[in-house]
Amino acid sequence: MSQRPLNVGLVGGGKGAFIVQPHQKAIHFDGTRRVTAAALFPDPKVALEEAANWPYPIKGYGSYDEMIAANATLPADQKLDYILIVTPNFVHFDPAMKAMKAGIPVFCEKPLCMNLQEAEELVKTSRQLNIPFCVAHTYVGHWTSRLSRYIVRSGLLGDVRWVDSYYIQGWLATKLEATGQMQATWRTNPKLAGGSGCGGDIGTHALMQLRFITGLNVTDVAAHLEMFVEGRPIDDHFTVYCKLSNGGKALVRASQICIGKKNDLGILVAGTKGTLQWRQEDPESITICLPNQPDRIYYRGAVTPGDGFLPKDMPADLMAEPTIPSGHPEAFHDAFARLHRCFEADVRAWKAGKPFKCDGAKYANVEDGWMGLAFIEACIKSNAAKSAWTPMPKSI
Repeated sequence: MSQRPLNVGLVGGGKGAFIVQPHQKAIHFDGTRRVTAAALFPDPKVALEEAANWPYPIKGYGSYDEMIAANATLPADQKLDYILIVTPNFVHFDPAMKAMKAGIPVFCEKPLCMNLQEAEELVKTSRQLNIPFCVAHTYVGHWTSRLSRYIVRSGLLGDVRWVDSYYIQGWLATKLEATGQMQATWRTNPKLAGGSGCGGDIGTHALMQLRFITGLNVTDVAAHLEMFVEGRPIDDHFTVYCKLSNGGKALVRASQICIGKKNDLGILVAGTKGTLQWRQEDPESITICLPNQPDRIYYRGAVTPGDGFLPKDMPADLMAEPTIPSGHPEAFHDAFARLHRCFEADVRAWKAGKPFKCDGAKYANVEDGWMGLAFIEACIKSNAAKSAWTPMPKSI
């Protein structure tokens, strides 16, 4: 008999919020997960109205406190199997902590929370309770990100010398927050977004892509956090030179003031034997450059083990993962779905009392979220010290 679909509760997502839409589509992608409940807005009256007007029937709650408390008395088949937090940054910590303590796994938008102290508390609680926790770094969900990870970590490019990991946008090139636009308003307010605007919002994606693909950590940073739009209190342009844990170097950079740029996330990894390039705006392929050879382009779903570069014994789970034939493009929603699919497997194992691997190999975990906040904290310190080399905080 088929297992029942997992029940997912939303925290945030009302009044036209953007990020909840790709998430809720991804949740329903496979028919094995479904959104059943939600606390969609801080105002209880609006939260219930938004739930009543949701595109499909869900149980609305006036607050996430009510939703989490009510879960304790529901029949087993109606209990929430995990919650998805899609609020602005300043409302990540509290529902995540309360859900974990109530025995509900957490899938949280990035960055993990507002500061390193909150991040440390979330890591410690997650470890103590041994409960699944995912941070929604979308772009590691692309299959080509996973192929890139395999290629680099297998040593096929030799030792990593240099990484350029970037995320370039243009939507905040003017003072959009002055118009009352919701997404711009909270992202440029340090009380709601945290100590870094552009860096926290999209620079952490660039960092995560670097760490996920290479397996390396940043040890020291020399950071420039800049505000190009007059009167903006936190950075809209973020440039960080980095020392890596293997002795290599990297540039982690992000901008939201480059007119014409949309969501140009990409990475270049230069090793002693070759170079890998990947861009999320062209996510179906990666390019491998080897000495004195034509460039190799690998497309999702059209990879041949033992081709003279890739080994014959490619991991079976990696090769089995593409969901549609090559040439039918996967994209943003598919990347989200891959994260939820992998998280579902760990939640089901956890619920059954079986071992699970919330280890960052399939999706960013709470420790990865901590690393993002540690990176931002080090960058803020470096920037305040005129871009002096600043060590990363020690891992907990």
